[in-house]
Amino acid sequence: MIVREATAADLDAVLALWEASRSAIAVTEDRRETAEALCAKGALLVAESDGKVVGALIAAWDGWRGNMYRLAVAPAERRRGVAAALVEAGHERLRACGATRVTALVGREDEVAKALWRSTGYDEDGQIARFVRNL
Repeated sequence: MIVREATAADLDAVLALWEASRSAIAVTEDRRETAEALCAKGALLVAESDGKVVGALIAAWDGWRGNMYRLAVAPAERRRGVAAALVEAGHERLRACGATRVTALVGREDEVAKALWRSTGYDEDGQIARFVRNL
């Protein structure tokens, strides 16, 4: 397995992976144009095994803090270190951008995802509430 920046050739596979693993709380539409913009910025990472995309992660830098979200791994590839490898690659990318702190967005009730992020060294932040608004 290799982890690398996504290219335009990966977008169909990434969008299909996101659709198949979409959580019930995800309300933002996954659009090809958005994924293309992420590719152009180097913020979309993929895990590839045997020539197929088996995982994806957005590791975005806003100039102040790193943010990781939309972590998805194909069901047949779970529990094989794919997510951990993507997270580490995200750390490397964000460090190179200048990030010293990273936020990972996780559904409050998603115990599987929370366990993954804890296993990669993250702590749940009980001090900050997140406010959102659709535009």
